[in-house]
Amino acid sequence: MPATQKTSVAKQASSDCATRDEEARAQDARLAALKQATIMMVDDEPIIVETLENLLEDAGYKNFVSTTDSKKAVELMTSKKPDIVLLDVMMPDVTGLDILASMAADESLRHIPSIIITAATDSETKLKALELGATDVLNKPVDPSELALRVRNTLATKANQDRLMKFDPLTGLPNRRFFLVHLAKALARAKEKSAGFALLHIDLDRFKKINDTLGNNTGDGLLKGVAKRLENWLRETDIAAIMDVEIEEIALSRIGGDEFILILHSVGRQENAATIAGDIISELRKPYRVSGREIFITASIGLAIYPVDGERAAAEMTDSEIMDTLLSQVEIAMSDAKRSGRNRIQQYSKELNAKSRQRSSFEAGLRQAMERQELSLMFRPKASVWTDQVTGAEALLCWRSPEFGDVPREQFLPIAEETGLIVPMSEWMIYESCTLAAQWQSTGIAPVRITLAVSSRQFDLTRLMLAIRTALNGAGLSGECLGVEFTESIFVESPEQSMSALQGIKGLGVEISIGQFGTGHSSLSYLRNFPLDQLKIDGSFVKGIPGNADNAAIIASFIPMTHGLGMTVVADGVESIEQLEFLKDRGCDEYQGEFLSKPVQASEFLSRVMGDGA
Repeated sequence: MPATQKTSVAKQASSDCATRDEEARAQDARLAALKQATIMMVDDEPIIVETLENLLEDAGYKNFVSTTDSKKAVELMTSKKPDIVLLDVMMPDVTGLDILASMAADESLRHIPSIIITAATDSETKLKALELGATDVLNKPVDPSELALRVRNTLATKANQDRLMKFDPLTGLPNRRFFLVHLAKALARAKEKSAGFALLHIDLDRFKKINDTLGNNTGDGLLKGVAKRLENWLRETDIAAIMDVEIEEIALSRIGGDEFILILHSVGRQENAATIAGDIISELRKPYRVSGREIFITASIGLAIYPVDGERAAAEMTDSEIMDTLLSQVEIAMSDAKRSGRNRIQQYSKELNAKSRQRSSFEAGLRQAMERQELSLMFRPKASVWTDQVTGAEALLCWRSPEFGDVPREQFLPIAEETGLIVPMSEWMIYESCTLAAQWQSTGIAPVRITLAVSSRQFDLTRLMLAIRTALNGAGLSGECLGVEFTESIFVESPEQSMSALQGIKGLGVEISIGQFGTGHSSLSYLRNFPLDQLKIDGSFVKGIPGNADNAAIIASFIPMTHGLGMTVVADGVESIEQLEFLKDRGCDEYQGEFLSKPVQASEFLSRVMGDGA
C-alpha cells in the first residue's frame, strides 16, 4: 500500500475512533442525566415502596417521591411534577386506575409516563391500565434487573419526547414553545429586579429563494450554519456573563422556518440593544460553506424593549398580555426592517405600530379589491420616435378603494408582491387587457399591443404562459396584441427555469421586453441568450440628456449594440423635445414619457389611437 494511502487510512481510522469516543461520552452523559430523574411511587403497602426505592437506588437513582395514601397521589404529583410514576393498581378508596384517569384528564399530568406494578394476573386489568394511558405494566414481585431496565427505557423515551417538544430537531435550538417558557422567566426576573430586557427577532433575507433554487438540503444546511454561528457568537462575546445570566437564559431559539429570536437581559436602552443587533447582522453576513458551495445571506432584525411601549401601561397588563405584546411588537419591527430594504435593524415604536395597522388595513382591502371590482387599468402610450404615431401602451394597475380613495401604486403594489396577491392581480390584468384589445379591434382599428409589466419575483412563469394563452384564446386574439415586460433579475436569478417558459410565451407571438435595463446586473451579451424582442432604457439614463455627457454616451453606445442583437429599443421617461431629438439622432425606435402623454383611461387611449390612424 502506498505511503500516502496508508496515511489516509490511518487518519480515517483515527477520525472514526474519535467519533466513537465522542458518541460514548454522549451516551454516558445521557445515562447520567436520566439518573437525576425524580421517580414517584404510589402503593398502599409501605414495604413495597421501600423495596422499590432500594432497588432503584442500587441502579443509581437518587430522587424519590412516595406516598402510601392514594387519595393524596394526584395532589402530590401536581406539586412535585415527577419524571415517572410507579403505580399500584389495587388500593383502597382510590385505585391506580382512578389515578390514571385523573392524570389523563389533567393537561399538566397527562404526559408523565407511568408504570403499573400489580399483583393482578388478569389481562383485563392490564389492558384497562394501558387504555387509560399507562406506559408499561410490571408484575409483582418485580425483578430488580427488569425494573431498572423498564424505568431506564421509559425515562429515555420521555427525555426524547421532551426534547422534541422543546427543541428544534434541525438546529438543536429551543423551539417557539420552549422560548415562551424562557420569556416568562425573563419577564419575572425583570419585574423582580425592576430591570429591562430586549427581544431581537432575526429573519434571514431571501432565504426562500436560496431554498427553492439550491434545494432543501442546502437550505437546511444554511439554517444549521446560521444557528451554529449565533451560538458561537454568544459564547465568544461572553455576552451572558456581561448580562449576569446563564447563556441558556438568552434563549436563542428558532421560532419559524428562517426566524430566530433571543433575549437580551438587563438592557435599559434601545441604543445598547441596537449595537448588539448590529454586531449580529455583521456576523451573519459573512459567507457560509454549505454542500461545497459558498453562500451569502443577510438578516433583518426587529427590536422591542420591556417595559413595553404601548397604549396600555405594563402595570395594567397580565404577564401573558405583556408577552404577546412584546412578540407582536418585535415582529412588526422585523417586518418593517425587511420592507425598508432588508439587512438592517428596526426598533419598535408607537408610530411603527400605527404604520403597521394602516398596512394591515390596506392588505385587507386589497384582498377584496378584485371581488369588489375596485381594480382598473390605465395606459401609458408608447409611440414611434420617427412618426410620433402611437404603437402601443403599457397597462398600469390602479386601485380605487371606497375606504382609501385612489391608492397610489407605490403604496399598494409592494403589499401585493409581499402577500402574493400580485399573482391573481397580474392574471386579471392579462384577461382585462385582452378583453379591451378585442373590443378595440371590433371597432375596426388595427391591432395595438398592450404591454404588461410582470413582477418576476412573484410570478410562476409557467403559470404566466398558461394565463396568457387562455386569455388570448378566450378573446380570440393573436399574440401580437400583447407584450410582457420583465426586469433583469428574472434572467440572472433563475435562467434555466426562465428560458423554457419564455420560449413558450414567445411561441404565442407575444412580445417580450426587458424594462429598467441598466439598473440591474445583467449585460447585453448575457441577455442575447434569451428570446427577447425589445429593451427599455430606464428613465434614470434618459434624465439629463443631452446635457449629461455620461448618460448620453451610455445611450449612444447602447442603441446600436441592441439593434445588433436583433432587438428594438424604447426609451422611458422622455420629458422634452431635446431628449426626443437626441434619441431620434441615435436611432432609438420608440419612446414613452410625459412628453408623449401621462397615463390615460382606456377610452382616451382608444381615441388617441383612432386619431393617429385617421
